Amino acid sequence: MANLTLLDWAKRIDPNGSVAVVAALLSQTNEILTDCVVVQGNLPTGHRVTISTGLPTVYYRALNQGIATSKSTTVQVDENMAITEARSEVDIDLAMLNGNTAEFRMQEGRQFIEGMNQTVATGMFYGNPAVEPKQFLGLTQRFSDTTAGNGQNIIKSDGLGALAQTSVWLVCWGDNTTYCTFPKGSQAGLLHENLGRQTSYDAGSPGLRMEVFADRYQWKIGMVVKDWRSVVRICNLETADFAALANDMAPTDLNNLLHLMTRAVTRVPRGVLNQSRPTFYMNQSVFAVLMRVALEKSVAALSIQDSASQFGRPNQMLSFLGVPIRQCDAILNTEAVVP
Repeated sequence: MANLTLLDWAKRIDPNGSVAVVAALLSQTNEILTDCVVVQGNLPTGHRVTISTGLPTVYYRALNQGIATSKSTTVQVDENMAITEARSEVDIDLAMLNGNTAEFRMQEGRQFIEGMNQTVATGMFYGNPAVEPKQFLGLTQRFSDTTAGNGQNIIKSDGLGALAQTSVWLVCWGDNTTYCTFPKGSQAGLLHENLGRQTSYDAGSPGLRMEVFADRYQWKIGMVVKDWRSVVRICNLETADFAALANDMAPTDLNNLLHLMTRAVTRVPRGVLNQSRPTFYMNQSVFAVLMRVALEKSVAALSIQDSASQFGRPNQMLSFLGVPIRQCDAILNTEAVVP
């Protein structure tokens, strides 16, 4: 793939900003953040995409007989972006207590990095500007209505428990399919700014102040589904069935998860699959189910194999029909039933 990923963009940012370290840490919990293709937005606060909505009419023509003209139709959609930000202030004397101020600040910074990581990953699945206008639009709100135009890419299992469901996602990353974006003229990824030593003022008691080490963390991000056919949601997976591999989790069930995942792959046009990077995403609960199936049952399509790591160390990768399966703990086990 020639598309830039978050790690590619991190290599182009000022090395004094510690972004490269942040990008490596992100892969530890929500792997979608290192998989997503990143495209610079064409607007200062968003990204405008042009989508085909109709093909020109093609006619059969007889000799010596004319035909009518025709044209294609398109629509432009503006995708919004969000700014996630956090600030840290550590009392200078507290930071110096252990004799290694830099390491103390780094340990605190890692907690902020993890918080930013979880916030953005959650937004990619559940962001909803209708509820919180400052958020960007995530996948769940885009794929929640089976009667909508993209409803055919919502595959329902038969879970019925209220707020006891989860989803598996197939996302085909590419700059003409699904990708993440950042504002025009800005930088991609999680940015860390060391603000150094500052005087902190107590808002409740204006006369009180102290010296602190300050840090600022920021991530500007949006999500674009340019071609809705590049995303498939498998929903209504009953979490109560996981432990015993019961009902739809049972390998012998005709409506089991492997069959649902097969249907998901076939919902994506072959041309889209060939021109993108398809990846399955699921949380730890579902990932564990598939690992058990791969280890305990004879399922040739589901395999555990060695894979090269972008961090230089080989590891084990779970895949299905050649499509990588990635763990993303931001996906909830408490989703509502999709009717």
